[in-house]
Amino acid sequence: MEQNRNFVIDFDSTFTQVEALDVLGEISLEKNPDKEQKLQALKDLTDLAMAGKLAFRESLEKRLAILEGHHDMIPEVVQRLQEKVSVSFVRNEEFFREYEDRIYIISNGFKEIIVPIVKKLGVREENVYANTFEFDSAGKITGFDKSNVLSSSNGKVELLKKLDLKGDVYVIGDGYNDYEIKAAGLANKFYAFTENVERDEILDKADHITPSLDEFLYLHKMNKAISYPKNRIKVLLLENVHADAVNIMKNEGYNVETISGALDEEELAEKIKDVSVLGIRSKTNLTARVLENANRLIAVGAFCIGTNQIDLEACLKKGIAVFNAPYSNTRSVVELAIGEIIFLMRNLPDRIAEMHNGQWNKSAKGSYEIRGKKLGIVGYGNIGSQLSVVAEAIGFDVYYYDLVEKLALGNATKCNSLKELLETADVVTLHVDGRKENQNMIGDKQFSWMKKGSIFLNLARGQVVDVEALKKHMEAGRITGAGVDVFPKEPKTNQEEFESPLRGLQNVILTPHIGGSTEEAQENIGNFVPGKIINYINTGSTTNSVNFPNLQLPILENAHRLIHIHHNKPGIIAHINRILAAHDINIVGQYLKTNETIGYVITDIDKEYEAEVIKELKEIQGTIRFRVLY
Repeated sequence: MEQNRNFVIDFDSTFTQVEALDVLGEISLEKNPDKEQKLQALKDLTDLAMAGKLAFRESLEKRLAILEGHHDMIPEVVQRLQEKVSVSFVRNEEFFREYEDRIYIISNGFKEIIVPIVKKLGVREENVYANTFEFDSAGKITGFDKSNVLSSSNGKVELLKKLDLKGDVYVIGDGYNDYEIKAAGLANKFYAFTENVERDEILDKADHITPSLDEFLYLHKMNKAISYPKNRIKVLLLENVHADAVNIMKNEGYNVETISGALDEEELAEKIKDVSVLGIRSKTNLTARVLENANRLIAVGAFCIGTNQIDLEACLKKGIAVFNAPYSNTRSVVELAIGEIIFLMRNLPDRIAEMHNGQWNKSAKGSYEIRGKKLGIVGYGNIGSQLSVVAEAIGFDVYYYDLVEKLALGNATKCNSLKELLETADVVTLHVDGRKENQNMIGDKQFSWMKKGSIFLNLARGQVVDVEALKKHMEAGRITGAGVDVFPKEPKTNQEEFESPLRGLQNVILTPHIGGSTEEAQENIGNFVPGKIINYINTGSTTNSVNFPNLQLPILENAHRLIHIHHNKPGIIAHINRILAAHDINIVGQYLKTNETIGYVITDIDKEYEAEVIKELKEIQGTIRFRVLY
């Protein structure tokens, strides 16, 4: 059956990412003062012809009339196009070499340009059918061979009739003339190729939309370069993650959907059913109940520092790797903390409000410098320690407290207890995580330990502070200024009203959870998290995962990579190896790491394997998830 399959592939915008005549136009019109208008006209004529709205020969004649092409320009066109071969075609070079006798490039473009490019991937020159240029004695392109059937409308249909290919015929292309082959009954199926361009008129007529060659090969069980087409990996990004993250995921070939706000538990439980990768920020809670529906989910990206909104243990038990951005917005939070401390110590929130109400209150009362004051940092992690350095540089005496032993930076002084720090500091700022043990860690008792006239900041997590207790101590005058960026209950979208007992208090800065929301931070996060997820999907590396055992893997060459995630119990790696040995499969590399819950083993093998091998590996008792990477 396989011997009877023929593959007819278009060239412009299919084999290559762009149209060859557009590239010739860029070169030939380089010094023409009307270059941009002419190039646009060229593109418009191409689109009309590809959509079947303009006779092809008329389109071709008009396009060549616009160009000022010359024979000597062709090598440069070829050189530029060789760098623009469709990514999935390059990735699947093995397909072109394996089926070289049954792959036909049939194009309304020009053979002089096409042949040198497709030959590099293994396509036979005698299987390339295209138009040819006509030149004058000086080498100028004057037209095309009008006797060539491909220079006319319906030319591909007429050529296929002459070729009379025996067996099944599958057409891959992006234009109306590719669809016509199927419409004429000369092909079994027409696949609309959308990796480079989408034409709505063509999508409606296609038997199948194939966003990459990987998809076509997967459908026909011919995939060799990758085990699963990336366009089938659905990515859901919530809460306005940075545009860079969206673009990175789309450029990788994933099917990306974005939603501007957060989703509640019920909404997310429904939405997540066919999602492979989920990206969230701080307002979306990924609970065990949601994960019950997440049977295709393989990775989660927290586009923020914290992961307390994610049930990490439930993710682990389902074999779902979670990645965050632990350093990307550190500087942004530090700068906001410094800025708010200065504002609060100068009593600027009240002065600013008075000025807007027309009140001139020039006074030094209650306004202080920061130099020589004692800053108490609760939580000496990435943010707390960097804040320590910056604060000391501008004159603070820094004290810190952390449950974990941390090395003091600069001249910072470690406190042995939270009480010691609160009794010592003039300004207290929180930089702890959102673990359950930290809920209401600062309440009525802790506020009572603080100095009268203290300044208090919470840029960490909303649930770590009892806001009613904070209000009480502010009204009593013990706390004279507060900056709060996070709250126990926050609106899910910008349209919801923010409610808090802290509203209306004097010398209070309330901000809508924007400690890390700077353009720089969001751009950093938007680039960092997708990179970790893509690396995990492509190679199995779990570096920087917050719940998986961390494995940095070498690049895979000339081997197959098998990924096995299982409950951490003895004997599984031995079982894996017994199965491979029974099928006479040699292991060229194996990497294992465990934590209390799961074992994560990567096995690289150097030969083809049968489906039975995969079936047996999946059936090992204790298996959570199994993936194959080519």
